[in-house]
Amino acid sequence: MVETRTAQRVPTTASTRSRLAAVATRYGVGTFTGHLRTDAAGVRLSRRTIAALMRAFGSTPSGTTVEKIDERTRPDGPVRGEWVYGPGADRASRRVIYFLHGSAYMMCSPSTHRSFAARLSAITALPVFVLDYRLAPEFRFPAAADDVDAGWDWLVGRGYDPSDIVVAGDSAGGHLASTFILNRAAAQQTLPAGVVLFSPVIDLTFGLAAQRERVRRDPMITAANARGLVELYTVGADMSDRRLTLDYAAAADCPPVLVQAGGAEMLQADARHFASCFAAQGGEVTTEIWPGQMHVFQALPRLGPEPDAALLRVRDFITDALDSRRTVQGATS
Repeated sequence: MVETRTAQRVPTTASTRSRLAAVATRYGVGTFTGHLRTDAAGVRLSRRTIAALMRAFGSTPSGTTVEKIDERTRPDGPVRGEWVYGPGADRASRRVIYFLHGSAYMMCSPSTHRSFAARLSAITALPVFVLDYRLAPEFRFPAAADDVDAGWDWLVGRGYDPSDIVVAGDSAGGHLASTFILNRAAAQQTLPAGVVLFSPVIDLTFGLAAQRERVRRDPMITAANARGLVELYTVGADMSDRRLTLDYAAAADCPPVLVQAGGAEMLQADARHFASCFAAQGGEVTTEIWPGQMHVFQALPRLGPEPDAALLRVRDFITDALDSRRTVQGATS
């Protein structure tokens, strides 16, 4: 059953708890990320640290179930991931969410994002498939982008109609999701019913983030340090590739997009830039900047009331996108 609470408008001010969390993060996690290394030991430490933080500040609903997937459907490797069913989710639903996790193309996994996926599943009553794409530095561009395509083909090949799929992604997963739909639209390929971007990375040079950083320092990480992490994935790549630098020419042919970002994070600049460029080319986009919130705050419900409030708005967007796409299909068939 879909969560029945009514979604409220985006607040005009941050809660006291979330403001305090941002300050604590700035002098805790923010200090740690200022000393990140990108050698093998540094990568291992970063992965362990982010996993611990996601466990500490996430909250997996009681009654969540998980089904791991490892299907060897590709010549160069398997499609891996997991189905996450929050309490009340319809396991037999033909409507699903295809979730692409962050962070920085070199950290996290379905297990780190299980709490987030479970809460998204519970609030929408939909199954969530979280892709376990390959990470840098072990696998560089275009490994993650190729895996996203393979995951989509795997879902469609198992009978899920594109009009019944919503793609969601946070941080680097938001970059994967945005390039995925823009490039598929340009190629006139099948598209999902809608897309949700949580604090997406749009500019992989972090130039936009650096500009925003001069106004307010992100509590979690600096633009320079974030760029260093992402470069583990992009090193040696042609940055003009449309899977790295977004081409908005086909935005008008894309499904509707909801973008949520935090007012305290540097990537609000990326969120605004995406929305501006997407809308300028005729795309349908809704942008929400949540005051005082940090990067991917929706995944951290223990830091304040805003994460759950934001997911209620995501629920309504997803429901409308799925219903609208079905209505359009019915009218044209």
